[in-house]
Amino acid sequence: MSKQYSLAYLTVNGCSPPEMTYIAARAGYDFISLRLIPMGVAGETPYLPDDKAMISKTKAALKETGVKVLDLELARIVEEVDPQSYVPAMEVMAELGAQHVISSAWTRRRDDRNFIVDSYAEICDLAKPFGLTVNLEFPTFSRLTNLQEAADIVGAADRSNGGVLIDTLYFHYSKVDADELLTLPGEWFNFLHICDVSDEIPDSKEGMIKVARDERLYIGEGCIDFPSVIKRLPHIPFSIELPNAARMKHYGHEEHARRCLETAKQHLDHIETRPDHFCQDHTPSLVE
Repeated sequence: MSKQYSLAYLTVNGCSPPEMTYIAARAGYDFISLRLIPMGVAGETPYLPDDKAMISKTKAALKETGVKVLDLELARIVEEVDPQSYVPAMEVMAELGAQHVISSAWTRRRDDRNFIVDSYAEICDLAKPFGLTVNLEFPTFSRLTNLQEAADIVGAADRSNGGVLIDTLYFHYSKVDADELLTLPGEWFNFLHICDVSDEIPDSKEGMIKVARDERLYIGEGCIDFPSVIKRLPHIPFSIELPNAARMKHYGHEEHARRCLETAKQHLDHIETRPDHFCQDHTPSLVE
């Protein structure tokens, strides 16, 4: 079965959604992944769901190219943001044909598990009428720093549209054992964030953030053991999240996106995924 690939927002940070759609089409991607919930980080260009002209142009670009929308980011779990504020973006993304929402927790206390569970469950409930799954990611410098912590939240929330998002960068930084993937139900995995990275793990939060936002590597340039990850996952789309400031400056948005996809296909297309019957029958141990 052939692999499908999405062009993630951060890979071509700064491109408008319509421009991103055309770049993805020319480079050969199947999907795009959009950020219509701004994070307010430095250098971010906010694209808002109430920008009717931008949404109209994006719909036209999607129709013209045949590219589809995979996911929406980022429904953060933080004390100061009401999950209800994410609904306009969910509604627009459903209109655009998106299937998934990315979530992650950025709370500041270590005794806030119940708050995270409740907030994640609420985001799932808000997303469900739009046919969207909510995929909890664990950036190593966020509140949830490994697969077990993310799985604990998803299991405790117990929502039918819940799931976990693996990013191969954080998979490496969190030192996840690939066999941990086999302890979770296959239906929890809806897509996979991919990039490569050097073997060295930064010893500070700031160092990890720098790599995550500006120094990710093309597939095959780093240390990620992609077969060990992919063989333990169901057949799901791969979203290439590969921001690299130097490559972007040298190649430009489109050529960088093309090289991201070219190297991914070269190294990943031949790898078999986890059998469907295993995904359906396996009982998870982490959330029992």
